[in-house]
Amino acid sequence: MSWSRRFEADILNIEKLRSSKLLRAFRHRNYRIFFVGESVSLTGLWMHRVAMSWLIYRLTGSALMLGAVEFVGQIPVFFLGIFAGVFLEKMDLKRVIFLCQALSMFHAFTLAVLTFSGYVQYWHILVLSALLGVVNAFEIPARQAFVVHVVEGNEDLGNAIALNSSLFNAARLIGPSIGGVTIAAFGEGLCFILNGFSYFATLAALFLMRIKQCEGSCGRSGNFLEGLKEGVGYAASFLPIRNTLLVLGVISFTGIPYIVLLPVFAREILAGGARTLGFLMASSGVGALAASLRLATRRSPSGLGKIMAMSVASFGLVISLFAFSRFFVLSMVLMGLVGFSLVSSLVSCNTYIQSLVDDDKRSRVMSLYIVSIMGIYPLGSLFTGWLASIIGAPLTFFFCGCLCFLAGVILWRRYPEMDAKARAVLVSKGHQL
Repeated sequence: MSWSRRFEADILNIEKLRSSKLLRAFRHRNYRIFFVGESVSLTGLWMHRVAMSWLIYRLTGSALMLGAVEFVGQIPVFFLGIFAGVFLEKMDLKRVIFLCQALSMFHAFTLAVLTFSGYVQYWHILVLSALLGVVNAFEIPARQAFVVHVVEGNEDLGNAIALNSSLFNAARLIGPSIGGVTIAAFGEGLCFILNGFSYFATLAALFLMRIKQCEGSCGRSGNFLEGLKEGVGYAASFLPIRNTLLVLGVISFTGIPYIVLLPVFAREILAGGARTLGFLMASSGVGALAASLRLATRRSPSGLGKIMAMSVASFGLVISLFAFSRFFVLSMVLMGLVGFSLVSSLVSCNTYIQSLVDDDKRSRVMSLYIVSIMGIYPLGSLFTGWLASIIGAPLTFFFCGCLCFLAGVILWRRYPEMDAKARAVLVSKGHQL
Protein backbone atom coordinates (compact mmCIF):
# COMPACT_ATOMS: atom_id res chain seq x y z
CA MET A 1 0.00 0.00 0.00
CA SER A 2 1.36 3.45 -0.92
CA TRP A 3 2.08 6.10 1.68
CA SER A 4 -0.84 8.24 0.45
CA ARG A 5 -3.28 5.36 0.73
CA ARG A 6 -2.05 4.44 4.19
CA PHE A 7 -2.48 8.06 5.24
CA GLU A 8 -6.00 8.12 3.76
CA ALA A 9 -6.87 4.93 5.62
CA ASP A 10 -5.58 6.41 8.87
CA ILE A 11 -7.70 9.51 8.37
CA LEU A 12 -10.78 7.40 7.72
CA ASN A 13 -10.10 5.41 10.88
CA ILE A 14 -9.77 8.61 12.89
CA GLU A 15 -13.06 9.89 11.49
CA LYS A 16 -14.65 6.58 12.42
CA LEU A 17 -13.40 6.94 15.98
CA ARG A 18 -14.73 10.49 16.21
CA SER A 19 -18.19 9.34 15.21
CA SER A 20 -18.22 6.44 17.68
CA LYS A 21 -20.37 6.57 20.77
CA LEU A 22 -17.31 6.47 23.01
CA LEU A 23 -15.29 9.28 21.37
CA ARG A 24 -17.96 11.74 20.30
CA ALA A 25 -16.17 14.70 21.88
CA PHE A 26 -13.20 14.10 19.56
CA ARG A 27 -15.21 15.75 16.79
CA HIS A 28 -14.06 19.07 18.30
CA ARG A 29 -10.53 20.15 17.34
CA ASN A 30 -9.91 22.11 20.53
CA TYR A 31 -10.91 19.15 22.66
CA ARG A 32 -8.51 16.83 20.80
CA ILE A 33 -5.60 19.21 21.36
CA PHE A 34 -6.47 19.70 25.03
CA PHE A 35 -6.84 15.94 25.51
CA VAL A 36 -3.34 15.23 24.15
CA GLY A 37 -1.72 17.91 26.31
CA GLU A 38 -3.50 16.70 29.42
CA SER A 39 -2.50 13.08 28.77
CA VAL A 40 1.16 13.99 29.27
CA SER A 41 0.65 16.45 32.12
CA LEU A 42 -1.60 14.18 34.19
CA THR A 43 0.80 11.25 33.96
CA GLY A 44 3.49 13.48 35.42
CA LEU A 45 1.11 14.68 38.11
CA TRP A 46 0.39 11.13 39.33
CA MET A 47 4.10 10.33 39.40
CA HIS A 48 4.51 13.46 41.51
CA ARG A 49 1.72 12.45 43.90
CA VAL A 50 3.05 8.98 44.66
CA ALA A 51 6.59 10.34 45.02
CA MET A 52 5.51 13.08 47.42
CA SER A 53 3.49 10.65 49.56
CA TRP A 54 6.45 8.31 49.80
CA LEU A 55 8.88 11.16 50.53
CA ILE A 56 6.71 12.44 53.38
CA TYR A 57 6.32 9.00 54.90
CA ARG A 58 10.07 8.35 54.52
CA LEU A 59 10.89 11.61 56.29
CA THR A 60 8.34 11.35 59.09
CA GLY A 61 6.95 7.78 59.30
CA SER A 62 3.67 9.34 60.42
CA ALA A 63 0.16 8.91 59.05
CA LEU A 64 -0.79 12.18 60.77
CA MET A 65 1.96 14.05 58.88
CA LEU A 66 0.69 12.61 55.60
CA GLY A 67 -2.77 13.91 56.40
CA ALA A 68 -1.40 17.30 57.40
CA VAL A 69 0.27 17.85 54.01
CA GLU A 70 -2.93 16.99 52.19
CA PHE A 71 -4.74 19.36 54.52
CA VAL A 72 -2.56 22.41 53.86
CA GLY A 73 -2.47 21.61 50.14
CA GLN A 74 -6.23 21.52 49.76
CA ILE A 75 -7.60 23.83 52.46
CA PRO A 76 -7.08 26.96 50.25
CA VAL A 77 -9.76 25.49 47.97
CA PHE A 78 -12.14 25.44 50.93
CA PHE A 79 -11.56 29.12 51.77
CA LEU A 80 -11.08 30.51 48.26
CA GLY A 81 -13.07 28.15 46.05
CA ILE A 82 -16.50 29.73 46.55
CA PHE A 83 -15.14 33.21 45.80
CA ALA A 84 -13.11 31.95 42.84
CA GLY A 85 -16.30 31.11 40.95
CA VAL A 86 -17.51 34.72 41.01
CA PHE A 87 -14.02 35.94 40.08
CA LEU A 88 -13.83 33.54 37.12
CA GLU A 89 -17.13 34.81 35.68
CA LYS A 90 -15.23 37.90 34.50
CA MET A 91 -11.94 36.27 33.46
CA ASP A 92 -10.61 34.61 30.31
CA LEU A 93 -10.53 30.98 31.45
CA LYS A 94 -7.84 30.00 28.96
CA ARG A 95 -5.43 32.60 30.35
CA VAL A 96 -6.24 31.64 33.93
CA ILE A 97 -5.46 27.97 33.25
CA PHE A 98 -2.24 28.88 31.40
CA LEU A 99 -0.95 30.97 34.31
CA CYS A 100 -1.90 28.34 36.89
CA GLN A 101 -0.15 25.58 34.92
CA ALA A 102 3.02 27.68 34.76
CA LEU A 103 2.95 28.18 38.52
CA SER A 104 2.39 24.44 39.08
CA MET A 105 5.43 23.70 36.91
CA PHE A 106 7.52 26.04 39.07
CA HIS A 107 6.29 24.19 42.18
CA ALA A 108 7.41 20.81 40.76
CA PHE A 109 10.89 22.04 39.82
CA THR A 110 11.37 23.69 43.22
CA LEU A 111 10.54 20.45 45.03
CA ALA A 112 12.88 18.56 42.69
CA VAL A 113 15.79 20.88 43.48
CA LEU A 114 15.21 20.57 47.24
CA THR A 115 15.01 16.78 47.02
CA PHE A 116 18.11 16.30 44.86
CA SER A 117 20.13 18.69 47.00
CA GLY A 118 19.33 16.66 50.11
CA TYR A 119 18.05 19.76 51.93
CA VAL A 120 14.37 18.90 51.69
CA GLN A 121 12.56 19.01 55.01
CA TYR A 122 9.00 18.41 56.02
CA TRP A 123 8.21 22.11 56.41
CA HIS A 124 9.37 22.76 52.83
CA ILE A 125 6.74 20.33 51.57
CA LEU A 126 4.09 21.94 53.78
CA VAL A 127 4.77 25.45 52.48
CA LEU A 128 4.96 24.38 48.82
CA SER A 129 1.74 22.39 49.16
CA ALA A 130 -0.07 25.38 50.64
CA LEU A 131 1.07 27.65 47.79
CA LEU A 132 0.00 25.09 45.19
CA GLY A 133 -3.36 24.86 46.94
CA VAL A 134 -3.94 28.58 46.29
CA VAL A 135 -3.22 28.01 42.60
CA ASN A 136 -5.58 25.02 42.46
CA ALA A 137 -8.39 27.03 44.08
CA PHE A 138 -8.60 29.03 40.83
CA GLU A 139 -7.39 26.55 38.22
CA ILE A 140 -9.68 23.61 38.96
CA PRO A 141 -13.03 25.46 38.77
CA ALA A 142 -11.72 27.28 35.69
CA ARG A 143 -10.88 23.94 34.08
CA GLN A 144 -14.35 22.55 34.87
CA ALA A 145 -16.13 25.54 33.33
CA PHE A 146 -13.69 25.54 30.38
CA VAL A 147 -14.98 22.17 29.09
CA VAL A 148 -18.17 23.81 27.78
CA HIS A 149 -16.15 26.11 25.52
CA VAL A 150 -13.91 23.29 24.29
CA VAL A 151 -16.70 20.96 23.09
CA GLU A 152 -18.89 23.81 21.77
CA GLY A 153 -22.27 22.35 22.63
CA ASN A 154 -24.26 20.41 25.21
CA GLU A 155 -24.74 17.23 23.18
CA ASP A 156 -21.12 16.08 23.71
CA LEU A 157 -20.61 17.62 27.15
CA GLY A 158 -21.26 14.44 29.12
CA ASN A 159 -18.98 12.46 26.82
CA ALA A 160 -16.20 15.05 27.21
CA ILE A 161 -16.47 14.98 31.01
CA ALA A 162 -16.32 11.17 31.06
CA LEU A 163 -13.38 11.12 28.61
CA ASN A 164 -11.55 13.64 30.79
CA SER A 165 -12.09 11.31 33.71
CA SER A 166 -10.88 8.38 31.58
CA LEU A 167 -7.73 10.34 30.78
CA PHE A 168 -7.23 11.27 34.43
CA ASN A 169 -7.56 7.66 35.49
CA ALA A 170 -5.43 6.28 32.66
CA ALA A 171 -2.73 8.61 33.97
CA ARG A 172 -3.57 7.40 37.46
CA LEU A 173 -2.87 3.87 36.24
CA ILE A 174 0.36 4.65 34.39
CA GLY A 175 1.81 7.41 36.57
CA PRO A 176 2.00 5.59 39.95
CA SER A 177 3.38 2.45 38.31
CA ILE A 178 6.19 4.44 36.67
CA GLY A 179 6.57 6.49 39.84
CA GLY A 180 6.97 3.46 42.09
CA VAL A 181 9.70 1.99 39.86
CA THR A 182 11.40 5.39 39.46
CA ILE A 183 11.46 6.00 43.22
CA ALA A 184 12.97 2.58 43.87
CA ALA A 185 15.67 3.10 41.20
CA PHE A 186 16.47 6.85 41.33
CA GLY A 187 14.60 8.41 44.24
CA GLU A 188 11.69 10.83 44.48
CA GLY A 189 13.50 13.79 42.89
CA LEU A 190 13.37 12.44 39.34
CA CYS A 191 9.57 12.08 39.56
CA PHE A 192 9.31 15.76 40.47
CA ILE A 193 11.51 16.78 37.53
CA LEU A 194 9.52 14.69 35.05
CA ASN A 195 6.31 16.23 36.36
CA GLY A 196 7.72 19.71 35.89
CA PHE A 197 8.55 19.04 32.23
CA SER A 198 5.15 17.42 31.65
CA TYR A 199 3.42 20.78 32.19
CA PHE A 200 4.90 22.02 28.90
CA ALA A 201 2.43 19.72 27.10
CA THR A 202 -0.63 21.49 28.54
CA LEU A 203 0.91 24.92 28.00
CA ALA A 204 1.55 24.06 24.35
CA ALA A 205 -1.99 22.72 23.94
CA LEU A 206 -3.51 25.90 25.33
CA PHE A 207 -1.35 27.98 23.01
CA LEU A 208 -2.45 25.96 19.93
CA MET A 209 -6.18 25.97 20.67
CA ARG A 210 -8.24 28.30 18.50
CA ILE A 211 -10.90 29.53 20.85
CA LYS A 212 -12.64 32.81 21.48
CA GLN A 213 -11.95 34.69 24.67
CA CYS A 214 -14.05 32.63 27.05
CA GLU A 215 -15.26 34.20 30.22
CA GLY A 216 -16.50 31.95 33.00
CA SER A 217 -20.09 31.73 31.85
CA CYS A 218 -21.33 35.01 30.49
CA GLY A 219 -18.85 37.39 32.06
CA ARG A 220 -21.49 38.84 34.34
CA SER A 221 -20.98 42.28 35.76
CA GLY A 222 -22.27 43.57 39.03
CA ASN A 223 -21.57 43.41 42.74
CA PHE A 224 -19.24 40.60 43.81
CA LEU A 225 -21.19 39.70 46.95
CA GLU A 226 -24.49 39.72 45.05
CA GLY A 227 -23.05 37.31 42.51
CA LEU A 228 -21.81 35.07 45.30
CA LYS A 229 -25.17 35.12 47.07
CA GLU A 230 -27.01 34.38 43.82
CA GLY A 231 -24.81 31.37 43.01
CA VAL A 232 -25.04 29.83 46.49
CA GLY A 233 -28.78 30.48 46.66
CA TYR A 234 -29.36 28.86 43.28
CA ALA A 235 -27.45 25.70 44.27
CA ALA A 236 -29.14 25.50 47.68
CA SER A 237 -32.67 25.91 46.31
CA PHE A 238 -32.43 23.40 43.44
CA LEU A 239 -32.85 19.95 45.02
CA PRO A 240 -30.87 17.80 42.52
CA ILE A 241 -27.79 20.06 42.68
CA ARG A 242 -28.08 20.58 46.44
CA ASN A 243 -28.27 16.85 47.23
CA THR A 244 -25.45 16.07 44.82
CA LEU A 245 -23.16 18.63 46.46
CA LEU A 246 -24.05 17.34 49.93
CA VAL A 247 -23.26 13.72 49.13
CA LEU A 248 -20.01 14.83 47.50
CA GLY A 249 -19.12 16.57 50.75
CA VAL A 250 -19.74 13.36 52.71
CA ILE A 251 -17.58 11.10 50.54
CA SER A 252 -14.89 13.81 50.32
CA PHE A 253 -14.66 13.97 54.11
CA THR A 254 -14.91 10.26 54.88
CA GLY A 255 -14.05 8.32 51.71
CA ILE A 256 -11.67 10.02 49.28
CA PRO A 257 -8.95 10.50 51.98
CA TYR A 258 -8.27 6.76 51.68
CA ILE A 259 -5.46 7.84 49.31
CA VAL A 260 -3.66 9.51 52.22
CA LEU A 261 -3.50 6.28 54.22
CA LEU A 262 -2.43 3.97 51.39
CA PRO A 263 1.29 4.32 52.24
CA VAL A 264 0.43 3.00 55.71
CA PHE A 265 -1.29 -0.06 54.23
CA ALA A 266 1.55 -0.63 51.75
CA ARG A 267 4.24 -0.55 54.40
CA GLU A 268 2.66 -1.64 57.68
CA ILE A 269 -0.27 -3.89 56.70
CA LEU A 270 1.05 -5.49 53.49
CA ALA A 271 4.77 -5.30 54.46
CA GLY A 272 5.73 -3.72 51.12
CA GLY A 273 7.43 -0.61 49.84
CA ALA A 274 7.14 2.06 47.16
CA ARG A 275 6.32 -0.51 44.47
CA THR A 276 3.49 -1.92 46.59
CA LEU A 277 2.05 1.58 46.95
CA GLY A 278 2.39 2.15 43.23
CA PHE A 279 0.58 -1.08 42.39
CA LEU A 280 -2.25 -0.33 44.83
CA MET A 281 -2.76 3.11 43.28
CA ALA A 282 -2.50 1.59 39.80
CA SER A 283 -5.17 -0.97 40.67
CA SER A 284 -7.43 1.83 41.76
CA GLY A 285 -6.64 3.52 38.46
CA VAL A 286 -7.67 0.44 36.46
CA GLY A 287 -11.08 0.39 38.12
CA ALA A 288 -11.42 4.15 37.74
CA LEU A 289 -10.57 3.98 34.04
CA ALA A 290 -13.14 1.24 33.47
CA ALA A 291 -15.81 3.34 35.19
CA SER A 292 -14.95 6.42 33.12
CA LEU A 293 -15.13 4.53 29.83
CA ARG A 294 -18.42 2.95 30.85
CA LEU A 295 -19.97 6.34 31.56
CA ALA A 296 -18.49 7.85 28.37
CA THR A 297 -20.81 5.68 26.28
CA ARG A 298 -23.95 7.24 27.81
CA ARG A 299 -25.76 9.66 25.51
CA SER A 300 -28.25 11.08 28.00
CA PRO A 301 -27.86 12.41 31.57
CA SER A 302 -31.18 10.77 32.44
CA GLY A 303 -30.83 8.24 35.27
CA LEU A 304 -27.51 9.59 36.52
CA GLY A 305 -29.03 10.22 39.96
CA LYS A 306 -29.62 6.49 40.38
CA ILE A 307 -26.07 5.70 39.26
CA MET A 308 -24.75 8.22 41.79
CA ALA A 309 -26.62 6.60 44.67
CA MET A 310 -25.56 3.05 43.80
CA SER A 311 -21.94 4.10 43.22
CA VAL A 312 -21.62 5.96 46.53
CA ALA A 313 -23.10 3.03 48.45
CA SER A 314 -20.83 0.49 46.72
CA PHE A 315 -17.79 2.73 47.31
CA GLY A 316 -18.46 2.71 51.05
CA LEU A 317 -18.98 -1.06 51.06
CA VAL A 318 -15.73 -1.86 49.23
CA ILE A 319 -13.68 0.55 51.38
CA SER A 320 -14.97 -1.27 54.46
CA LEU A 321 -13.97 -4.65 53.00
CA PHE A 322 -10.50 -3.37 52.04
CA ALA A 323 -9.89 -2.52 55.68
CA PHE A 324 -9.79 -6.23 56.58
CA SER A 325 -7.60 -7.46 53.70
CA ARG A 326 -4.13 -8.71 54.62
CA PHE A 327 -3.26 -10.25 51.24
CA PHE A 328 -1.66 -8.23 48.47
CA VAL A 329 -3.62 -9.74 45.57
CA LEU A 330 -6.96 -9.37 47.36
CA SER A 331 -6.08 -5.79 48.28
CA MET A 332 -5.34 -5.01 44.64
CA VAL A 333 -8.69 -6.44 43.53
CA LEU A 334 -10.57 -4.48 46.19
CA MET A 335 -8.65 -1.32 45.32
CA GLY A 336 -9.75 -1.75 41.72
CA LEU A 337 -13.37 -1.87 42.88
CA VAL A 338 -12.75 1.19 45.03
CA GLY A 339 -11.53 3.10 41.98
CA PHE A 340 -14.47 1.93 39.87
CA SER A 341 -17.15 2.93 42.39
CA LEU A 342 -15.50 6.23 43.35
CA VAL A 343 -15.09 7.45 39.78
CA SER A 344 -18.60 6.29 38.90
CA SER A 345 -19.74 8.55 41.74
CA LEU A 346 -17.63 11.56 40.77
CA VAL A 347 -18.19 11.47 37.00
CA SER A 348 -21.93 10.97 37.33
CA CYS A 349 -22.10 13.85 39.83
CA ASN A 350 -20.08 16.13 37.54
CA THR A 351 -22.12 15.30 34.43
CA TYR A 352 -25.37 15.60 36.37
CA ILE A 353 -24.54 19.09 37.64
CA GLN A 354 -23.07 20.35 34.35
CA SER A 355 -26.17 19.14 32.48
CA LEU A 356 -28.57 20.87 34.87
CA VAL A 357 -26.87 24.15 35.77
CA ASP A 358 -27.82 27.43 34.05
CA ASP A 359 -25.00 28.69 31.82
CA ASP A 360 -24.82 32.08 33.52
CA LYS A 361 -24.15 30.39 36.87
CA ARG A 362 -21.85 27.60 35.69
CA SER A 363 -18.55 28.92 37.08
CA ARG A 364 -20.08 29.65 40.47
CA VAL A 365 -21.79 26.27 40.78
CA MET A 366 -18.72 24.39 39.56
CA SER A 367 -16.72 26.24 42.20
CA LEU A 368 -19.14 24.85 44.79
CA TYR A 369 -18.63 21.43 43.20
CA ILE A 370 -14.86 21.75 43.61
CA VAL A 371 -15.25 22.96 47.19
CA SER A 372 -17.45 19.93 47.93
CA ILE A 373 -14.67 17.64 46.71
CA MET A 374 -11.32 19.34 47.16
CA GLY A 375 -12.33 21.86 49.82
CA ILE A 376 -13.83 19.26 52.16
CA TYR A 377 -11.16 16.69 51.32
CA PRO A 378 -8.35 18.32 53.38
CA LEU A 379 -10.55 18.35 56.45
CA GLY A 380 -11.19 14.66 55.86
CA SER A 381 -7.48 14.01 55.31
CA LEU A 382 -6.61 15.62 58.61
CA PHE A 383 -9.43 13.78 60.37
CA THR A 384 -8.58 10.36 58.93
CA GLY A 385 -4.87 10.87 59.61
CA TRP A 386 -5.65 11.78 63.23
CA LEU A 387 -8.11 8.91 63.63
CA ALA A 388 -5.66 6.42 62.11
CA SER A 389 -3.00 7.52 64.59
CA ILE A 390 -5.40 6.55 67.41
CA ILE A 391 -7.32 3.47 66.23
CA GLY A 392 -5.18 2.42 63.24
CA ALA A 393 -5.69 2.65 59.49
CA PRO A 394 -7.88 -0.49 59.10
CA LEU A 395 -10.53 0.60 61.63
CA THR A 396 -10.46 4.10 60.15
CA PHE A 397 -11.17 2.69 56.68
CA PHE A 398 -14.03 0.58 58.04
CA PHE A 399 -15.67 3.46 59.93
CA CYS A 400 -15.42 5.88 57.00
CA GLY A 401 -16.68 3.25 54.55
CA CYS A 402 -19.81 2.72 56.66
CA LEU A 403 -20.55 6.47 56.56
CA CYS A 404 -20.21 6.53 52.74
CA PHE A 405 -22.51 3.53 52.43
CA LEU A 406 -25.13 5.31 54.56
CA ALA A 407 -24.87 8.44 52.36
CA GLY A 408 -25.52 6.33 49.26
CA VAL A 409 -28.60 4.73 50.82
CA ILE A 410 -30.04 8.13 51.76
CA LEU A 411 -29.40 9.46 48.24
CA TRP A 412 -31.18 6.43 46.80
CA ARG A 413 -34.26 7.18 48.90
CA ARG A 414 -34.31 10.79 47.66
CA TYR A 415 -33.78 9.84 44.01
CA PRO A 416 -37.45 9.86 42.84
CA GLU A 417 -37.99 13.47 43.96
CA MET A 418 -34.66 14.56 42.48
CA ASP A 419 -35.39 12.84 39.18
CA ALA A 420 -38.76 14.55 38.78
CA LYS A 421 -37.20 18.01 39.13
CA ALA A 422 -34.17 17.17 37.01
CA ARG A 423 -36.16 15.79 34.08
CA ALA A 424 -38.08 19.04 33.67
CA VAL A 425 -34.82 21.00 33.38
CA LEU A 426 -33.19 18.49 31.02
CA VAL A 427 -36.20 18.57 28.68
CA SER A 428 -36.09 22.38 28.62
CA LYS A 429 -32.40 22.18 27.62
CA GLY A 430 -33.20 19.86 24.72
CA HIS A 431 -31.83 16.59 26.10
CA GLN A 432 -33.43 13.42 24.81
CA LEU A 433 -34.54 11.32 27.78
